[in-house]
Amino acid sequence: MSKNRKPCRVALRIFLAVLMAFAVSGVLSSNFRAYADDAERKVKTKVSPMYPELAKKMAIVGAVKVEMVIDAGGTVKSAKAVGGHPLLIPAAVDAAKKWRYEPGSSETTTIVEFKFSQ
Repeated sequence: MSKNRKPCRVALRIFLAVLMAFAVSGVLSSNFRAYADDAERKVKTKVSPMYPELAKKMAIVGAVKVEMVIDAGGTVKSAKAVGGHPLLIPAAVDAAKKWRYEPGSSETTTIVEFKFSQ
């Protein structure tokens, strides 16, 4: 039995090394898309979410929808997830809170979808 485990361990180490190479190169952390209904307010600054380490290791991909309340000055007043994988939600919400919008006449609400992919 111990002879069969050695090739598995080697394959696992190679897989983890390749995964780490992608993470260091920024491929995993920057490979997302954000969609928003920008008809009312224009985005001035978008912040990319950091791909969570555990999600990377587990090869979790998917979308997180975040509802944001934007004050009249363009600052995100609040952000909460309305859908998505539990491991990806904190990264998406944290990034959404850092977005900045053009000033508007009143407080507005929008939903942004962050897509995480490898």
